[in-house]
Amino acid sequence: MSSSPAAVPAAVPAAPSVRGGVPDDRTVVRTLVSLKLRLLRNGLRRSRGRAALYVVGAVLGVLFAAGIAVAFALLDRPTEAGSAGDAGVVLAGALALGWAAIPLFLFSSDESADPTRLTMLPLRPAPLLRGSVLASLIGPGPLVSLILLTGAALSGADGMASAVAGAVGVPLAVLTVVVLSRSVAAGNARLLSSRRGKDFAIFGGLLFALLVQIANVGSQSVFGKAGEHGLDLSPLAPVASVLRWVPPVGAVDAARTAGEGRYGLSLLQLAATAGLLVLLLRWWRSSLQQLMVTADASTLEVVRGVQGARGARFLPGGRVGAVMQRHLRYAWREPRAKAAVFTSIGMTLVICVLSVVQGWATVYLVAMAGMFLGLQMLNLFGMDGSAFWMVAATLLTPDDARDELRGRAFAVLSYAVPITLVLAPALAAVSGDWAGLPAATGVAFALLGSGIAIGAVLSVLAPYTMPADNNPMRNAAPGQGGLVMVNSFGSIFGSALLASPVAGYLGWALAADGPTWPVLLVGPAYGALVAALGLRLAAGRLLERLPEILAKTVER
Repeated sequence: MSSSPAAVPAAVPAAPSVRGGVPDDRTVVRTLVSLKLRLLRNGLRRSRGRAALYVVGAVLGVLFAAGIAVAFALLDRPTEAGSAGDAGVVLAGALALGWAAIPLFLFSSDESADPTRLTMLPLRPAPLLRGSVLASLIGPGPLVSLILLTGAALSGADGMASAVAGAVGVPLAVLTVVVLSRSVAAGNARLLSSRRGKDFAIFGGLLFALLVQIANVGSQSVFGKAGEHGLDLSPLAPVASVLRWVPPVGAVDAARTAGEGRYGLSLLQLAATAGLLVLLLRWWRSSLQQLMVTADASTLEVVRGVQGARGARFLPGGRVGAVMQRHLRYAWREPRAKAAVFTSIGMTLVICVLSVVQGWATVYLVAMAGMFLGLQMLNLFGMDGSAFWMVAATLLTPDDARDELRGRAFAVLSYAVPITLVLAPALAAVSGDWAGLPAATGVAFALLGSGIAIGAVLSVLAPYTMPADNNPMRNAAPGQGGLVMVNSFGSIFGSALLASPVAGYLGWALAADGPTWPVLLVGPAYGALVAALGLRLAAGRLLERLPEILAKTVER
């Protein structure tokens, strides 16, 4: 038998330690950590632009967090204007809330947070939990949280005792918020990965955006008013007095209490956070155990047949009614379509709520509802995805093309008109400007009709591909950013330009103290006329551009 070097295998990797078909615990932990590192590396290797954006974003995030931490550490010590430690407690509470909310609307975009991807592997819950904990601590998120919580602890620290308590409390708080996020993700994994979970993610994202705006208004009242003696932090005291008793915020506040000589209270805050960490780990392990051994109930249910369309008797007959029914089902069942609809509604409501809070509410804000809801006509065929092949096969005559576009436009109008009619009186009641209600409603309908016209034309002239993964957080396939901007900005500015005659008359009437009530009559009529012309123009080009639309909208 030859012993030449050619017969010796080179660099053969050692086989993982396996007992009874189950990998060794250390192997599982090491594999999960390396898997997280490989996911990060492979994500950056997709394109240089994405890698550069990730690196720049991570660096800027760390620098921004470091700046905030330094600012909190340099805040004045307790004065009559309030305590710097209160600001640190509020920061820690906001960070903990953010970590808890992340899985509710970003779950589908983070593959490493989905434990259902590992359900077919022979893994025990204990090593899976340890490996998941270590893997979840990898990335810019935990690093940014560590920096911010360090600054929050320093804002109330004083002396060596505070340093010791902070050295224990800050890492404990970081570990707790990360485990909190993963526990929420694991406990709701099957819900969040389902269609209803994606719907919940849409509502969660809108609610989160509203809370961010409310927090922004509150921060302006605190940090936007600096007096001779520094910032007035007194409005934060009532909130901080509650949050400092809630773990893991208490672990950060332990540095302040230790600096004040209340060592027993400091130990109690650290112990409460440690107790919460133990409970979260038990919940996380229980969720992993259930996911590994329990069948998904959705795979055991009998698929119910689709019943006759409820409310179909209220729709027009023929192709227009069928297209309306299909489009409305997309808007209710398809996550991306639902996200687009509720994002438009949510943006309008956020602006209206902010106007009320800040004292500049006006009934004319209802015009934004008409503009944003008109955006639902954008990229009509890209939303269909590969199903557009079946639709395209039925577009044989100009009448078919016109009815297809009319049905989609009527579907948008079926929810845009009621929303506008409800929002307009609500704004009038809040602002007290009942006299401006007719004109504001007329302008809103003029903008809505203009948006439908522009959207139909752009859907034919500038379609783009949408990803086929039904992720509501992704509205376009890679490389389509330019077309998305053309559609979005083209619709906003185009609808504003088309509706300028109605808006121009209203501006003249308000400036010259003329009658504004004619806008209520002219606005809807003008919007209907512009929408009809836009649909006719788009239908005339749809058949000749059908091959190009198919090539651009169907992801291959």
